[in-house]
Amino acid sequence: MYQNYGLLIRNEWRPAADGGLIDVFSPATEERLGTIAASTEADEALALEAASEAFARWKAVAAWDRATILRRAADIVRERTAEIARLMSAETGKPIAEAEAEVRASADQFEWYGEEAKRIYGQTIPGRHGDERLTVVYQPVGPSLALTAWNFPMLLPARKIAAALAAGCTVVLRPASEAPGSAMEIGRALVDAGLPTGCLSILTGDPVPMVSRLIASPVIRKVSLTGSVPVGREILRNAAEGIKKITMELGGHAPVIIHSDFDPIAAAEKLAATKFRNCGQVCISPSRFYVHRSIAAAFEGTFAAYAKKLVVGNGMDAGINMGPMIRARSLHSAEALVTDALKKGARLLAGGKRPAHLAKGHFLEPTVFADVPDNARIMSEEPFAPIAPIAVFDSFDEVISRANAIEFGLAAYVFTRDSALAAKTSEALEAGMVGINETLLATAEAPFGGTRQSGFGREGGSLGILDYLNPKYIRHKLVSGH
Repeated sequence: MYQNYGLLIRNEWRPAADGGLIDVFSPATEERLGTIAASTEADEALALEAASEAFARWKAVAAWDRATILRRAADIVRERTAEIARLMSAETGKPIAEAEAEVRASADQFEWYGEEAKRIYGQTIPGRHGDERLTVVYQPVGPSLALTAWNFPMLLPARKIAAALAAGCTVVLRPASEAPGSAMEIGRALVDAGLPTGCLSILTGDPVPMVSRLIASPVIRKVSLTGSVPVGREILRNAAEGIKKITMELGGHAPVIIHSDFDPIAAAEKLAATKFRNCGQVCISPSRFYVHRSIAAAFEGTFAAYAKKLVVGNGMDAGINMGPMIRARSLHSAEALVTDALKKGARLLAGGKRPAHLAKGHFLEPTVFADVPDNARIMSEEPFAPIAPIAVFDSFDEVISRANAIEFGLAAYVFTRDSALAAKTSEALEAGMVGINETLLATAEAPFGGTRQSGFGREGGSLGILDYLNPKYIRHKLVSGH
């Protein structure tokens, strides 16, 4: 599958210095899809050298010229949507329709940031004296390291690469080895769009030694991670040694509050469709459902009925609504959460086991629980699985306390037709993003990120480019030349 790729260094695809390879497997069939290069320390040194040399040139390229390349890359990605989506589906098992939507969203990132490159505005500050000028300008941070996860293998790299390049930074990307193909397609599109040599490098391989060495390099001045909380802590420790600028988009466990005035059937149908997207392996997936007691029965019944109608299987096949989990370890973790919820007294409404008709692949039926107590593990541990725990609430203060009781703070959702109640609830929830009667939060023009254990910094929107820029304050005393 990866015959035309390898490590991208100086706009060329090359094998690892020692010829090392890593196998990539399908989570749907458990068959080997192909092999990718396992980079060595020598390969990393070449990529860092290329990023450093290219930065000196790229930061001097006019913003309009950077924008032209990024917009061209967006158009190329869109032209290749079907091809890239098939590759992504093979690697992740996600349905083709979901893969195509991700490819289009990735192209949007390059279009948006191509335009944003032209809007890196500074400031003029009125001075206290007539013979001085106070200004603030923004300059690119420098070569940046982008570390991404497998669940959105194209969108996550696109957010980081597009913003960094728009700001005038160069990028070294380490995509997830489980699903590297669509990240490689980003590299191919940018090279074809005319990105100068060395502005983007892509390294695949064992992440632990590679990432530690890359962060330790004085070349890297910015690190952006999308990953788990434990990985985030380790990255922060490593980056502290070099005082690197950091963006962290870590785990989430999004609470959903459905107030008594909202239609429980409409809410359940919308939330179930979102919950089981990408097999629940979404950091902003609605994953703790708090429903007002007066509408709980209708909500639970509709949610369970929706789950039972979903067709589970290989996303490459026609008619599939939900694919597999990414690996066996993830499936085992999900099954442990199911077992714990049952032991704690939760009521199983749908799913709860592996599909009987699928002999291979890391599949779990769409699973729905009711009456889930707060001490069940799934109410405090990020499930990252197709499991929906539903609980009831009676009062506003009670549900806000329960929703904010854990350390995640990425996304949260509110359903109500009362605008005052919507404002009150969204302001009380401790999260970086809140959807009111809406569950699709991620979009190129809006900032994406969390608080508390879910990280800091923002990707997307006009705020996203700021994480790749350093403000410089200049105070100019006017001196006469005569």
